[in-house]
Amino acid sequence: MGAGLDLASRDVDHSVATGSVPIRNTENLSDAMTVRNAVSSADVSKMAGNPIPWANSSSGSAGVISSIDEQQVNGVTCRRFTTTRHSYEGIAKFDGNTCMMQNGEWMLTSFGPRS
Repeated sequence: MGAGLDLASRDVDHSVATGSVPIRNTENLSDAMTVRNAVSSADVSKMAGNPIPWANSSSGSAGVISSIDEQQVNGVTCRRFTTTRHSYEGIAKFDGNTCMMQNGEWMLTSFGPRS
């Protein structure tokens, strides 16, 4: 029979501690870019209220884009959208906006949790 682990022993390394995993901003940015890609590639004329699912294999997050509203702002095509994000942080609703630049690329101008 063993004597068990003596936690009061001097052999215990007290410098090692566990805690929660810190939130990494790179995951948030990666999710934002994944959503931007889904919004920019969507055929808004055929969406007709149908949600668009998205998933980010890099972060493990996923969600559903529930609405996209396309507008012309000073001659620039922009799309305002609402999505959910299911991540290790929980489930949250996000709003965002992306606009097509002159070079044809979409730029995310806002993306954040709904307050």
